[in-house]
Amino acid sequence: MLFYRFIRVFTVTFVAIINGRVTYLHKERLPKNENYVLVGPHRSWWDPVWYAMAAYPKRFIFMAKKELFKNPALRALITTLGAFPVDRRNVGTDTIKYPVNELKNGNRSLIMFPTGSRHSQKLKSGSILIAKLSKKPIVPAVYQGPVKFSHLFKRNNTTINFGEPIVIDPKARLTDEKIAEYNQKIQESFDALDKEIDPNWVYVDPKVQKK
Repeated sequence: MLFYRFIRVFTVTFVAIINGRVTYLHKERLPKNENYVLVGPHRSWWDPVWYAMAAYPKRFIFMAKKELFKNPALRALITTLGAFPVDRRNVGTDTIKYPVNELKNGNRSLIMFPTGSRHSQKLKSGSILIAKLSKKPIVPAVYQGPVKFSHLFKRNNTTINFGEPIVIDPKARLTDEKIAEYNQKIQESFDALDKEIDPNWVYVDPKVQKK
């Protein structure tokens, strides 16, 4: 816990120095007395840090590709910060069980990206399933700011906006139609939150930009 606080103070200070002011909108929408699944469109590799900073003092766990855990030093750091490994080519039951158990019985919420990748815009069902099994709400959020590390030093203003919680009916079967309905609600929330910050802002995938 002490190390987590130290890393947060260090990160906030570092970001403020290189990137300038960060604005957080509608933090009052975050559930205060329960865990939740914080979801956002994946726009940079440091997204988990941005959202964790924005929702402090709530602590989080988040999924990270298993390759990052091969380095002992990096593994120790990201594990302390709440990361747990996921084999993206072979997603097992533990991928679901661990966050569901933490949400139900622990004191940490979950940060998750429904698209699973920065290079995809298609929402998947993982966050909906975890929210249903844990009986915790989904909180949509969006990040507008630099999407490349080099752009951090341009000191562009960064904004994170939180939406109203979306409750997943724990008794309803997650049919394809139901999943599509929830995903539409999530996407509509993303669109509204983006528009509220800057209706002219458009995410451009850096990978596509290079082509």
